[in-house]
Amino acid sequence: MSLPKPVLRGLLGKRLRFHLPIAFGLSILVAVAFKYTVTEPRKQAYADFYRSYDAVKEFNGMREAGIFESVRPSGE
Repeated sequence: MSLPKPVLRGLLGKRLRFHLPIAFGLSILVAVAFKYTVTEPRKQAYADFYRSYDAVKEFNGMREAGIFESVRPSGE
């Protein structure tokens, strides 16, 4: 009594027909989820930050704190 030989002809094609659409569907789902849970809030946070950001004020504050070696504070 022996076991029957496994059917290997066409096995890759059969498995790909089943798994490939699932892989594509999951990858699209993950990409859309990443877009709306990570990138959109990040873009909104950057937009909110730069809406009220004043680069000149920030520069003057760093200059007064002595961060830059090549720029003297305005009091000197």
